Amino acid sequence: MGSRERFWSSRLLWRLRGAMQWPAFVACTLVDGIILDALPPLATRTLNLVDGVLIATFGNLFLLGAVAPFLTKRLVRRSALAAHPAAAPAPPQADREVLQDRVATLAMAAGVAACLVSGLANRPLIVSETRATEEVGRELEAYVNRSGSTELRRNLETANTLRLGDGYFRTCVARDDRRRYTCLFVDTNKDPVQVRRDPSNASNSEVMGPRGRRSSR
Repeated sequence: MGSRERFWSSRLLWRLRGAMQWPAFVACTLVDGIILDALPPLATRTLNLVDGVLIATFGNLFLLGAVAPFLTKRLVRRSALAAHPAAAPAPPQADREVLQDRVATLAMAAGVAACLVSGLANRPLIVSETRATEEVGRELEAYVNRSGSTELRRNLETANTLRLGDGYFRTCVARDDRRRYTCLFVDTNKDPVQVRRDPSNASNSEVMGPRGRRSSR
């Protein structure tokens, strides 16, 4: 009876030691999703919580299915060669699984840290981009007020802005027919901000084209 109890105690201990990766997968995926939502790594891309969780899910599955087995194999081989340079016997399967479980958990934890670091590093860019967009809105409103056009004033709520480059935007207001637009190029890199009328009456969506690429016309 004593040997049987020791067997099940040892098996339970092994399962506890080697069963961290899936709880860690759930926790790290949720944390990654929250970080990607609050601190997106790209200033030009806004993510929501669902997008963040989906990206984190695929990333963590890659760590579990590819990175962790590869690193475990390298670690096992290195430790075996260090202990027995000549024979280098393979360790028991249970030990390999426990090691892979720990490696996978550490890899996902490192992924969380990487998301946090990249998000924090990109935070100044996001703040700068937001300020530039607000400046574009102020310049557009000032232009509409200076123009004296009642048509533009009543359609100011249709304004939309397209980022063409770092600090360079195209912002448009629809006309009454919703087929013609009054558009401005705004360069927030200049001091004072440079505003130039675009002779084209095309909307931003028409300028970018159906695939999100800027049209040549």
